[in-house]
Formats: sequence, C-alpha cells, structure tokens
Amino acid sequence: MNNDIYTLRPGTGTVLISVPHVGTGIPDTLAPRYLPRALQVEDTDWHLEQLYAFAVDMGAGLIVPRHSRFVIDLNRAPDNAPMYAGANNTELCPTRFFTGDPIYRDGQAPDAAEIARRRSVYWQPYHDALTAELARIRERHGHAILFDGHSIKSTLPWLFEGKLPDLNLGTASGNSCAPGLRSALSQVLAAQQDFTQVTDGRFKGGHITRHFGQPAQGQHAIQLEMCWSTYMAEQPPYQVDPARAARLTPVLRALVQTMLDWSPAHG
Repeated sequence: MNNDIYTLRPGTGTVLISVPHVGTGIPDTLAPRYLPRALQVEDTDWHLEQLYAFAVDMGAGLIVPRHSRFVIDLNRAPDNAPMYAGANNTELCPTRFFTGDPIYRDGQAPDAAEIARRRSVYWQPYHDALTAELARIRERHGHAILFDGHSIKSTLPWLFEGKLPDLNLGTASGNSCAPGLRSALSQVLAAQQDFTQVTDGRFKGGHITRHFGQPAQGQHAIQLEMCWSTYMAEQPPYQVDPARAARLTPVLRALVQTMLDWSPAHG
C-alpha cells in the first residue's frame, strides 16, 4: 500500500517491522520555517529501510513513513507527554536537534494549532495503519509482533552520557511483550560477539512500543535502537559501510527469524 504518508508492504507471517524515523521529506510549505541545517534532517534513522529489506523476503511486513521526524515524531505520544521523565526529550513536533540546538528560525516553531494539524495529517494515518495491520495479523495467526526499528548516533551528550551500547533492545521493562519472547530476543543479542548490547537500558521503547505492546491481547511490541556506527559512517554524508552492515545483518536476521518462529505456546 502506497500513499503520501507511508508505504506498507504486508507480510505473510506474524511480524510487522516499523521504522518510524527513516522519512526525510519536509513539505515545501513548511521548509521556510526551518533553519538551513534542519533541512539536512541529520537526526534521521538512516538507511533502515535498506537494512531491513531482507525481512520482507522472510515473510515480515514493513511500514515506512515518507516525512521527517522534524515534521512530526511518529514515536511520541499524541498528547506530547515526555517519553523519558527526568531526561532531555524531543517533542511530538521537535524543536531541537539531538544536540539540543534549535531547528526552527526565530518565532517559527509550530503552535498548538499547527501541532494538531500535523498530528491529524501525518501522525494519525501512520498509527491507524499500524493498528489495522496488527489486527489483520492477529486475526490470521492468533498473535502479532511489532518490531520498531531505530538507529542513532552513538554519542549524543544532550540525550545520554557516554557512548550508547551498539544494540539496545527495549520492551518497556518487560511490559510490551511476553517474557519468553523478550528472553529469546535477548539471547540472540547475547550470543553474538561483534556488538555490545543491552536489554531495557537507556532506551526501553518509545510510544509505539508502549502503546501497541499488549501481550495479554496477543499483541507484542519490541524496539531495537542501534548505533549508526554498527552499519554506517556517523558523519555526513552518512553512507552505509558495507563491511559493518555485513556483520550486523546476520544479527538482525536472527532477531527477525526468532520472532517469526515464536508463538505464545513457547512461553
């Protein structure tokens, strides 16, 4: 399914992969409001559609938005509640880069009416699509797994101290998926030797994971936040490093296969 907001490729199995921060589009009507630096959309989760393309051939679904998180952040709550209390956060309609610097020209940040408009035009259709596709998967298979894929620069002092672990699995502290699924995915990460990893560390899962993770209703959600350094250069022009990506892909493939093979009967 293709439209102006997202592309959805339904899968044949139980897994839907969402990559809510890969979009780079900023509408021409909004572009003059941003500082020139912001139009380079540096806080994009670069190349994840390419990186997860293998999963479609395995039977997983894939949903990809078209617009930048600088227009609206699809992984934030619609009421703009902070995702991580007590820490620096970016908003539903971000006003700062991950460095803490402003992204809008003076006086051009969106007001409440503009935020509500963007929520209606960009945020709601993506979330409606997630809801509908997960319902379809549950009806067909008895359960559904939403895998929310993200990536980020490995050092961002405004957001977190030090260097982030390479692979950060988030399950809202175990609340967004069945314990057996969390354990199986954590074991995949622990079994590999190429990357540092943690489960439910600094990044425990954003709004998508927390909202759609309803294991009691047969709907499970997991987030994976990866450092850019696991597969790409962390400086412009942010190109994929084939050698790094070749080491990472087997780990991602093992995670996807584990989800596709898992069922509630496994515990």
